[in-house]
Amino acid sequence: MTESIGNSVGSGSRVDKQRILVIGAKGFLGTYAVQAAGDTFDVIRADRKCTGEPGSIELDIADASTVERVFRVIEPDCVLLLAAMSDIDRCERMPEQAFAVNARGAENIANVCARTRARLLFTSTAAVFDGCKDGYREEDAIAPLSVYGKTKAWAEDVVKALIPSAVVIRFALVLGFARKSGTNAMLDSVMGKWKAGEPVSFSTRETRNPIDAASLARLMITMLGDRQVSGLFHVGASDSVSRYELGRRLAARAGVSIDLVQPQGDPPPGRAPRGDNHFLLTEKIQRTFNFKVETCDQVIERCFS
Repeated sequence: MTESIGNSVGSGSRVDKQRILVIGAKGFLGTYAVQAAGDTFDVIRADRKCTGEPGSIELDIADASTVERVFRVIEPDCVLLLAAMSDIDRCERMPEQAFAVNARGAENIANVCARTRARLLFTSTAAVFDGCKDGYREEDAIAPLSVYGKTKAWAEDVVKALIPSAVVIRFALVLGFARKSGTNAMLDSVMGKWKAGEPVSFSTRETRNPIDAASLARLMITMLGDRQVSGLFHVGASDSVSRYELGRRLAARAGVSIDLVQPQGDPPPGRAPRGDNHFLLTEKIQRTFNFKVETCDQVIERCFS
């Protein structure tokens, strides 16, 4: 393991701010979270592969001994767990690896957080539901269809059992442009194809209520900083749209020809199962945390703004 975390890390060199360990910091959402945390926390960035930059450390969450070692070095006050094997189709092809990272990895982090009393926020997914219901609340029974959904559901249970004070956030779809190359940002992939004149197919069956990455990152950092907040929360837009309609709205906002947005009915062969309706209802977070929920159109506008 490479430890390249600069002179500010270690129990003898604390800064005035609380320290947050952002796990999965180089990912699409992680880059937004790191920026959002900068004003509030002393930020340490953790990833499976470390670039050697100051303020960063190498961490494989599936390796319990590595997790223990990193926590001894960093001594975080708060932990934001974003790292996951998030490619749903890849998880379906590699279930053992998916379980090792998404389930056991989350358990490794939760175990150390419980022992060190570090505050934890864990990100989960609407894929814990089967998509057969018109809108899901936090208390609804889960029924994941995919390996990915099953690993995240298992991790949710472990996190809540080990750390009752933890925050677990579920979302259906996160939109935004990547702040670093090499991430899995959907908008960058879609826009790249459109700019090349390539059509993109969007499911007409799957409905989602997205949230933009910047708003989600700010929300997570704010919730981590408020130790009165705990439990499971759904986030997303106040309305839901089919992926196909979302594609049409994105194309319109980007000034792209609607002809490049193609409807897709049945899923292509080899694709992992996905629920049709992953509309996460957000009354709880509005009520408990006074979080303003945007419409899908407002979410899209935020991405381009």
